[in-house]
Amino acid sequence: MSGPAEARVALFGYGSLVSPESAAVTLARPVPPPVPATLSGWRRRWSQCRDNLAVEKTFARSDGGVVPRHVLGLNIEPSEGAASLNGALLEVTEAELVRLDGRELRYDRVEVTGRVSPDDGFERVFAYTAKRPNHAPEPPPGAVVLAAYVRRVEAAFAELGPDQVRLYRETTESFRAEMIEAVLVRDEIPPGNPREW
Repeated sequence: MSGPAEARVALFGYGSLVSPESAAVTLARPVPPPVPATLSGWRRRWSQCRDNLAVEKTFARSDGGVVPRHVLGLNIEPSEGAASLNGALLEVTEAELVRLDGRELRYDRVEVTGRVSPDDGFERVFAYTAKRPNHAPEPPPGAVVLAAYVRRVEAAFAELGPDQVRLYRETTESFRAEMIEAVLVRDEIPPGNPREW
């Protein structure tokens, strides 16, 4: 006699986790193409901030080696007045969510079930939003965005389907920081976490 079936669980990716190749590095398994979806009641901004001098990876400008103090990443914030933003659903197990928590060190996992369309039959859907110490509604002076991250995210949306890059750009606040080419100069990155940004 078998036990009850596990609930189907998904992650709503809105940045680098839209990329099956990027997700596969963390999950240590092949990842099928994600399912395009939208999330209502949230907005996407460049408001996740990390201290580039104090975390597990430090990047320097490739044009001279200067190490910027802060690096920005994509984030979603609750916003009842916001239009839906596009992204993708990735089916995962509960154990894989724990692996993803290890990747998304500066984010809290939150449940967004009922806010995602289509829900594709998933009983629970999660997304990541910046932890309070990493949430920067205004970018710190001198903060930067890594060009490799921007390219990976835009390529992932391009692979997701026609018009997805356009929708991504329309539903993402323009970053108010300089975009730079960078090189990794200090590495204490846990296995399965991105090394390019």
